[in-house]
Amino acid sequence: MKTILVDAVYTFVSDEGVIFQEMFDLLEKYSNKKIILTNASHDKFEQYSLNKMPYEVFTLEHNPDKIDPKYFELMSAYFGFDAKDVIYFENNEDAVKSAESVGIKTYHYDKDKKDLSNLKMFLDDNLNQSNSQQ
Repeated sequence: MKTILVDAVYTFVSDEGVIFQEMFDLLEKYSNKKIILTNASHDKFEQYSLNKMPYEVFTLEHNPDKIDPKYFELMSAYFGFDAKDVIYFENNEDAVKSAESVGIKTYHYDKDKKDLSNLKMFLDDNLNQSNSQQ
C-alpha cells in the first residue's frame, strides 16, 4: 500500500500552526500511512505546531531543501521507499519538480485555491492504481 507524503506548512498546516481540518478529514478517509514532509528546523516545530501533528513529520532541516532532489533521495533511503511506494502533494512548484525528478508521483496543490476535490481525484487515481495491482 502506498504512503501519502503531505507537504507541511501552507498545505496541511498554516504558518500559525493550525491544521487545515478539511484536508485532515479527507486524508483520514484513506487507510494509507501518511508522512508530513517539511524543511523546517526542529527549533521551528513549535512555531508551526509540527510537534503536535497527527502524522509522523520528516525534516532534513534545510540540508538540503525540498527543491533539491537529494532531499527526496535521502527521505526515501531513510524510510526504505522506492518512488513507486509513495505519492506526494506539495504547494511549492519547485519542490514538485524536485520530487518528480526522482520518480515520485506528485501533485501541485495550490495553497490559495485549496481545491480538495482535485486533490481527492489525485489521491483516488493514484491509490486505486496501487491497490488494484496488489
